[in-house]
Amino acid sequence: MNAPDSRKLLGRTLQEWFATLPVFALLLLTLIIGTGEMVHGQLLRLGESMFGNPDQQVQYFMLRADPVKPECNRNVDVDAEVQRKLAESKAPSTDDLDDLFGDSGPADPAVLRQSIEQAQTICRAKHDMYERVQANLTPEVKAYRTLETSFFGLFKLGMENRPLILLIMVSIGCIVTTLGWHHIGIRGALYTRDHIVVTWSQVIASSLLLYSCVRYYQILKSGGEVDAPHLHYIWIATFAAILLINLWRVFKPREASAKGDGGWGKALLATPLYAVMSINAGVYFLSIDHPAGLAIYINQLMALPSIFMNLALFIWAGMLLKQSRVIDLVLNVIRPWNLSPQLLTYIILIIASIGTAYTGASGIFVIAAGAVIYHEVRAAGGTRQFALAATAMSGSLGVVLRPCLLVVMIAALNKQVTTNGLYHWGFYVFLLTSTLFFLVSQMLRTQRAAIESPVVAIPGMLRELIPLLPYIGVTVVIIALYEYGLDTKLNEITAPTIIPVMLLLILIFDKVLNKGKAEITPDYASHRQEGVERSVRYATTETIGHIGALLALMTLSLAVGGVIERSDIMHYFPQVFDSRWTAMAFLMVIMVVVGMSMDPLGAAILVSGTLAPVAYANNIDPVHFWMMVLVAFELGYLSPPVALNQLLTRQVVGEDEVHLADQEVKHMRFFRRYERWILPLIVMASGLMIVGFGPLAVQDFESLAFIKDWFPAVPQ
Repeated sequence: MNAPDSRKLLGRTLQEWFATLPVFALLLLTLIIGTGEMVHGQLLRLGESMFGNPDQQVQYFMLRADPVKPECNRNVDVDAEVQRKLAESKAPSTDDLDDLFGDSGPADPAVLRQSIEQAQTICRAKHDMYERVQANLTPEVKAYRTLETSFFGLFKLGMENRPLILLIMVSIGCIVTTLGWHHIGIRGALYTRDHIVVTWSQVIASSLLLYSCVRYYQILKSGGEVDAPHLHYIWIATFAAILLINLWRVFKPREASAKGDGGWGKALLATPLYAVMSINAGVYFLSIDHPAGLAIYINQLMALPSIFMNLALFIWAGMLLKQSRVIDLVLNVIRPWNLSPQLLTYIILIIASIGTAYTGASGIFVIAAGAVIYHEVRAAGGTRQFALAATAMSGSLGVVLRPCLLVVMIAALNKQVTTNGLYHWGFYVFLLTSTLFFLVSQMLRTQRAAIESPVVAIPGMLRELIPLLPYIGVTVVIIALYEYGLDTKLNEITAPTIIPVMLLLILIFDKVLNKGKAEITPDYASHRQEGVERSVRYATTETIGHIGALLALMTLSLAVGGVIERSDIMHYFPQVFDSRWTAMAFLMVIMVVVGMSMDPLGAAILVSGTLAPVAYANNIDPVHFWMMVLVAFELGYLSPPVALNQLLTRQVVGEDEVHLADQEVKHMRFFRRYERWILPLIVMASGLMIVGFGPLAVQDFESLAFIKDWFPAVPQ
């Protein structure tokens, strides 16, 4: 993905030393943070079982640090102490405060003795416990507690510095992506004017971002001590570096990959989307005399560091998956049936929907597994246009399935819905959209394929299943170790930690298992590297570019959300409509537009506070509304002119492959020329119309009321 660097240092490029290695360390640290709590709990449990002494009532937590010797005297003379206390009580008081309450008289000797004896009993218990703890502090305990407390210290340090870890990762990713020309635009930069526009747009965007970050820091500093100033320094350094890179390119422009200057109109389409967002948001905030506005909203990234760090882990997991043979082996089990590319793609998308449900966003899944899906569809005989269409919508089907994190966020922001209700109806939405894809793809295919007889296919499947069994075994063992060893199940909370660990171990197993053997892989798998170290290094290098490109978009979409929020543009629209059908139509259009311009997490927050109340006020069921929103978002991510999932597909597949796809259909009829755009739009637009208007029709038309009986009640 990244251009090779001819400059080497000890056999590694400068990028690998200064970008890949640090990001690899940060990703591992993120995994340690994610695993830390569950592992530390088990370390404490193991320490208790190994070194706890129930007979002496000594528990491991008492041994985690050297005990402090009690200062009290356990051999005090009780009689002498009673006499001393009595003498003190008979002495005249010199405290004015005591005089306010009058003379209390001499102390009762019996009460004094009882108090002193109780204190002596407690003191002896403390000394006794101190001696027992000291006796149990063996060299083995000290060695074990050093390991346990060191791990806890690292885990605690990581937990306290999540924003810093995320920001360093984003900073490195953005700089590397800028150096490698990998920021996402509507079209790639091919001609001389394309590069001019890309360079100058980033000069303007980074200047606005740098100015806003400096002003934000100055404003905070003028009000007193700045909280976490190092985060502000990193933001400033990041945008200063991007500005310097692009200023250098003004004087040393990159050589165009295509001959000619190109047109200015098409050149504007090559502008990185993050730069478009930066310029629009930056100019708006300057126009309302709020220069720090841009910095304030991009700093919201630091408010939810766990979510964005999890996105980075999922991207890394996808790149690790590409380096293994797992997908090849899984599809080898299906290939004996000789399925048509369309039917095979349908099965792949069903499997892919599970991945989307765990990652929580379709764009993340496209980046993580899009390249694998594209090449597998091509290997099955699908055209390039069809493979691009399938890849773009590979993540669009699973966003409504359990345990999608986006659904959890929606339920947390809106008390009118529950995760159970959303997941329940989300399953039916998934059945609808997946069936629509199958039907549309079957109707549009140009040639028929004869499915192999079960007599031939089933033995072939069983033969191909044998090489896959060791990988299934490794997967089962890893899940079992987490579930039974660390008491942690695989779900939407733990998936960002468990899945990368699983794929890292599977990759190591795969490379060790096939060491010295010729890999039986498709021709397209030129990205595969030999050996564990090279594979992990290559996967991490790819991850950096994707992190920089995607998180730059997500970060600036927060600023776009800020513009929408501050401009009060939503209040210009009607709040109550004549009919809920009209309200639904209006909301559907707006949701698609929001999906075209914002990432799903930021969009969910924006919609919850602005448009969701409009839906509720117009008597639209909250669960119905949010099901429509999720489908509309996905349609927005596939709709021109932005079509983010199409852009991410181009990002992972490569400009050359997309260019070849367009050249192949250059002289064909309209649909074939634009199949990669039209096919996903037909599926998701049809799904949106049914999801948006179908429930209204069932509720309003008595002739359709029987459909309600087809669906069971929502589980409680």
